[in-house]
Amino acid sequence: MAKIKLTKTELKAQTDALKRFQRFLPMLQLKKQQLQSEIAGIGAKAEETARREAAERASLASWTGLLATEPSLLDSLVGVKAVKTGQANIAGVAIPTFEAVETETREIDAWATPAWVDDAAAAIARILTLQCERKIYDEQRRLVTLELQTTSQRVNLFEKVKIPECKEAIRVIKIALGDEQTAAVTRGKIAKSRVPEETAQATGATAQEVA
Repeated sequence: MAKIKLTKTELKAQTDALKRFQRFLPMLQLKKQQLQSEIAGIGAKAEETARREAAERASLASWTGLLATEPSLLDSLVGVKAVKTGQANIAGVAIPTFEAVETETREIDAWATPAWVDDAAAAIARILTLQCERKIYDEQRRLVTLELQTTSQRVNLFEKVKIPECKEAIRVIKIALGDEQTAAVTRGKIAKSRVPEETAQATGATAQEVA
């Protein structure tokens, strides 16, 4: 704890700071809870997207052998042309949101390629879309996690450093001011007790002079 002045002005400053920290702490704690909840929600969405992707991949199982016989056909058969995103705000954090994916399928000669290629291309497009959606969720989780780390640090700073420091400073200042007040009262009593003595001595001296 930094050196503090043992004054009434410093006592007021520390008291005001304590009130301010105690007022902000519940808001930070609430934000921390909101961020934790959002991270859990984003994680659930990412897992659901991963399950859908796995299901789409499983649907390709029936074509596995066929795909192996036509490797050159599937090279760049479907690609991602554009990913459309929006923006949302979670507890003060700006995050991207998934809207849609625009895929691009290479032109296929219907007469020169097997019929199943169209279905395979559609499945691959769905998988690419789900992959892009999952990447957006990963980015959301990264951004919200960073904010959670910052908020958690501030909560710990207030709980474990700032508030205890203010309370200790207030305690020390009150003790010092109390001691100072006690010393002032004691000095006042001593001063009052000396007045009669000094008066008596002065009266006695005057009487001797008259005699």
